[in-house]
Amino acid sequence: MTKPRLTLEEHLELGSVLTGIRNELLHRGIDLANAYPRSGPEGAAYRALKQAMDRIEAARNTLDNLVHSEYPEDAQPAIYYAGEHAATIAIPHSRKSR
Repeated sequence: MTKPRLTLEEHLELGSVLTGIRNELLHRGIDLANAYPRSGPEGAAYRALKQAMDRIEAARNTLDNLVHSEYPEDAQPAIYYAGEHAATIAIPHSRKSR
C-alpha cells in the first residue's frame, strides 16, 4: 500500500516552519560565534547548531524536489526557500539583541 503524500498546502506549511527554524538556528549560531570560539570544547554548541541547520537544509532540498515532482504545475521555489513566508519562532522571555 502506498503512503499518502503531503498535499500542496501541507508542503507550504512545512516549508514555512522549516524556514523559520532554520532562520532561528542561523541567528542563534551567529550569537554563539560572536560569544565563544568556534573550535575546541567551547565551540561544540556552535558546531551542533551548524549540523542541525545543515540537516534542515538537506530536508528542505529533498522536500523541494518532492513537491516539484508531485505538483509540477504548482511547485515553486517559494514553498521551501522564500524567507518572507517563514514561520515566526516564539520564544518566551527572549533576551534582546546585542
